[in-house]
Formats: sequence, structure tokens, C-alpha cells
Amino acid sequence: MSLSDVLTLRSGHTLKNRFMLAPLTNLQSHTDGRLGDDEFTWLSMRARGGFGLTMTCAASVQYAGLGFPGQLGVYSDEHIEGLTRLAEALNKEGSLSVVQLHHAGMRTMADVVGHAPLCPSDNEETGARAMTHEEVKATIQDFIDAAVRSQKAGFGGVEVHGAHGYLVAQFLSAEINQRTDEYGGSVENRERFLFEIIDGIAKACGPEFSIGVRLSPERFGIQMAEALDLAGRLLKDERLDYLDMSLWDSFKEPEEEPFKGKSLLEHFCALPRDGVALGAAGKIFSAEDCAKAMDSGLDFVVLGRTAILHHDAPARIVADASFTPTKPPVSREYLAAEGLGKPFIDYMSTWKGFVAAE
Repeated sequence: MSLSDVLTLRSGHTLKNRFMLAPLTNLQSHTDGRLGDDEFTWLSMRARGGFGLTMTCAASVQYAGLGFPGQLGVYSDEHIEGLTRLAEALNKEGSLSVVQLHHAGMRTMADVVGHAPLCPSDNEETGARAMTHEEVKATIQDFIDAAVRSQKAGFGGVEVHGAHGYLVAQFLSAEINQRTDEYGGSVENRERFLFEIIDGIAKACGPEFSIGVRLSPERFGIQMAEALDLAGRLLKDERLDYLDMSLWDSFKEPEEEPFKGKSLLEHFCALPRDGVALGAAGKIFSAEDCAKAMDSGLDFVVLGRTAILHHDAPARIVADASFTPTKPPVSREYLAAEGLGKPFIDYMSTWKGFVAAE
């Protein structure tokens, strides 16, 4: 299987190659969630650079779930105009356009939304309060409504953000989720929130609308055994096009002793799949890394840091088997030339050693 091969998804959408742009936080939209010009430039430049699937940053489905300053919104019809502009630009480049649906949960910016963050259960560390049953149901509907807005704007699909300790992952976590209703307790109950979102989107948007899910094993109370079991069922779910695993470091062994001996990537690639494509992110930087990941059994690779450094990373990697991305630190001018606006560059300067000191 080659990185330049076309990938046909269950929904009927095709990726022109095996490269997905990671949904990267970039802080470049307006405070009310409307699309910012810098965000438009960043994303459209990646589609033009050859990514088979171009995904937005984590886009908030609720004002009450904002996780970042300048976060793209998909919680209001006022966002549709900007989303339509973005979808048209991505589609024009032949890239599958996808909105990542996100709610920060207990990691919501309380000072911005004006109240305590929402969480499956009370959380002393973050000051979050437990969601009422009605709020759980309403939030599920907000994910569905956000998908409908994305479809109306012309996007080819959405990805449900179930990774990195945000709201969906908080429901999945036995450590964080201490609910006693049908959304807490057993594994089945803790996964109910995610599966009701998937089911609602599939019914509202139809089989030709692409649905993906992002998961991450380890951290935030996620147990490896539960992550593998959930991934295994998602890889056979007829409502889904793909599973996007955010592995932090794809090639390292799991932290939990019973799962050592194989890399995280090998564990997830060994799972049977039925019509659902599998991709992964996590220290996949160079052409050699991409080839190694694909050889492990992935259907596509998800690029983050390399995509920041090179808007045309897919073309570079396909053309040169020895391609290695520019090594940070890089100048602010370099990043601006690669389509990053000032807020994104300022954010990248918080990554140790990424942006050169002026």
C-alpha cells in the first residue's frame, strides 16, 4: 500500500492519498466562534498542499464548552457563512473537508464562559460540576446539530473528538466519570455518550456524510484494555468511515505492563476492521516514519508538526523517501510564510524549542 494511493471510504468519499491533516489548535478565529482569515489561510493552504483530508481545529459545539481562545465555533447558525467559505476552499482543492466536533468539558475556560466547567461528575481539581441528565442529553444534541451545520456549510464530514481528556473522553474515563445514571458506571454506560452522538449524526446527516472518531489511549484515566476494546468495536461500526488514533508517540510501548512488548501502533493495527479505515498520529514526522507507520498496518497517516512546518508535506514525502522536515527552532517569518497567523505563531512559541527567539 502506497501513501499516494486513493482511499475510498464507506460513505463513498475518496481521499486522493493517505495523508490527513491533524486537527491542530491554532487560536485564529474570532471570540464569537466565527471563522478568522488566518484560520482560513492556514487550512486552505494545507488543502492546496495536497492533504487528502483536511480537518479543522477542534471546533466547539457549545459556547459552554470553549477550550481555547480564538476557537472556531460550530454552535450557532451565525458560523455557517464562514464555514461555507472554508468548505468551498477545501473542496475546490480536492481534499475531503472535515470539521472536528469538540467540547472541552472540565477543561473549559470558566473565565470566558462565565460559569463552572461542565463535566460528567464534580471535579475538585478543575472546579467543574456534574452535568445534569438534561444537560447530557442537550449536549449530545448539540454535537448532532453541529454536524448538521457542517453538512449545510458543504463539509464532507465531521470527526467526533473523543481524545485528550476532553468531554467525550471524560465520559469514557472510569477515573473521571463517577455518574450513577445510564451514562456512568459500566464500560457500556460510559461509552453511551459517544455512541449516541455517532448514532444521532448518522441519522441526521445520512450515509453519504463522513463520520470519524478520534481516540487516545492512556492519560486522563483511559485504560489501555478499554481503549483497545472500544477501538475494536468502532473499527466494525457501519456508521463510521475511519478511526483516528492520537497515540502521542506511535512507536513507543504502552505504559501499562501487560501491554508491553509491542508498540501502541502495533496494538491498534492488529485489531480487525470491517469497512472502517484506521489512521494514527504521534511522532510521525519524516517520510521514513510515514512508511514505517503504513507498514505497521495503517490505512492513512495523520500529520501535525510536519504539516505546520511544510504546507505541502504530502507532496514532499511522496517525492522523496528520505524527506525529513525542517528541524526547529524556526523563525516567525518562516512560519508566516507557511501560512500561520500571529496567534498561531505565538501559540507555537509555547512549544519548547519550536520558534526561534527573536
